[in-house]
Amino acid sequence: MDKVEWIHRHPKAEDLRVGLINWAGTYLTYEAYKNSVTATAKTLGRRQTWELLVSNEHETQAVVRLKSLQGLYLLCETDGTVCHGRPRSSHHGCFLLRFHRNGKWTLQCIISGRYLESNGEDVFCNSRVLSAYHMWTPRPALHVHVILYNPTSNTYARADPTVGRIWVDATIPCLEECGFLLHFQEGCYHLETSTHHFLSHVDRLVSQPSSQTAFHMQVRPGGLVALCDGEGGTLYPQGTHLLLGLGSNPLRGEEWFILQRCPAWVSLRSKTRRFISVIYDAEVCAASERLTSMSLFQFECDSESPTLQLRSANGYYLAQRRHRTVMADGHPMESDTFFRVHWNCGKIILQSSNGRFLGIAANGLLMANATIPGPNEELAVRFTNRPFLVLRGRYGYVGSSPEHDLLQCNLDQPDCIHLLPCRHGIYHFQAQGGSFWSITSFGTFRPWGKFALNFCIELQGSNLLTVLAPNGFYMRADRSGTLLADSEDITKECIWEF
Repeated sequence: MDKVEWIHRHPKAEDLRVGLINWAGTYLTYEAYKNSVTATAKTLGRRQTWELLVSNEHETQAVVRLKSLQGLYLLCETDGTVCHGRPRSSHHGCFLLRFHRNGKWTLQCIISGRYLESNGEDVFCNSRVLSAYHMWTPRPALHVHVILYNPTSNTYARADPTVGRIWVDATIPCLEECGFLLHFQEGCYHLETSTHHFLSHVDRLVSQPSSQTAFHMQVRPGGLVALCDGEGGTLYPQGTHLLLGLGSNPLRGEEWFILQRCPAWVSLRSKTRRFISVIYDAEVCAASERLTSMSLFQFECDSESPTLQLRSANGYYLAQRRHRTVMADGHPMESDTFFRVHWNCGKIILQSSNGRFLGIAANGLLMANATIPGPNEELAVRFTNRPFLVLRGRYGYVGSSPEHDLLQCNLDQPDCIHLLPCRHGIYHFQAQGGSFWSITSFGTFRPWGKFALNFCIELQGSNLLTVLAPNGFYMRADRSGTLLADSEDITKECIWEF
């Protein structure tokens, strides 16, 4: 069977959301309790996140509506006031979005012709004469751990720490080197690799962020971004090896990248500690004692249902075929590629559409044979493209803060949690300084423990997980901003984006 071309997935709705920052550095915010709109928040949270609904787009402008996570829209009224509600006509809530060379956006009400502006606190549409007060800086609201896909070359960015460069040459984003952290600081972006180096203006990776690693971002609807140095240079792949570097002459839109969350790639091991691998193009068996590229699977799971799809590096999905055999020859919408997933202490049990459970046959092949699952049907799961986690909950990112002794869960800038794998979904959490996470008798956490503790990770979606802490409770985000492990059940506050 021929290897299928890796198909880049279109961005999901959550990948296209933005925060809008005014001239004073505060965010456009909807106030749910009185349907008003303000600009006082200093960090990007749920009430500062807007989805762009585009009805007509050209090179320098688009007609859009801004929809909040609550499902209501940004509306401009005839008296110039701005509120949060449901449109009363086809043009109510429509804005002409213009893209400016400095990366800023302006939003002009279609009905009145007035621009959206803020005085640093209130938001209104009064003036038809453009000024600096009408400029808004878009900030992508997706999780900071991202991949960068270049539609022109049909490849992904990949860091190469051995030579200190970034190439745009990866056909499949399965390596940890394809993941980047996109830090937003003082209106600029810093691109950090998985080895914690930063891309600089001289196209080299450096160890510390500085003004030489700061880039301005152009943002377009549809998840498109371009990174510039502010002096006429733009990042795009150059030369036959597709080196990512600054230049002034990109062709055919090659400076545009699609920004998406870093996918989860995992390995699966049987009870004999052999990796589940694709052999002979499509057969799936527990044959290899070492990890290879054909032992990697993209974990694609809908958080609304307990079904899972596993996408092999050959581009196909695992699917149940004749005689209960599992093959790596499935296509995305095939019903036989969906498996019901059951978690058991860091291991997964997969149930096919015929109700039988996947297990390892005597000849090593993966088959859907068992009517009752046992140890032979348990598969150990381990991340293969994530040496660290960045966790975001309902109130912000997890990390340490100079103002607090305990780990917080409402931060704008995250800490990296380095993962030290132990067994079957069990990891030690290591802080950035090399110390370990410790837990108090109150279920709170500190980042300077001397001894490693066991944390159990269970995947709840393509980019969602839960963490069972060493005290036996699920880790959750508390409204106070303190990270806690005190939940017996999995609630919304226990679900973490990663």
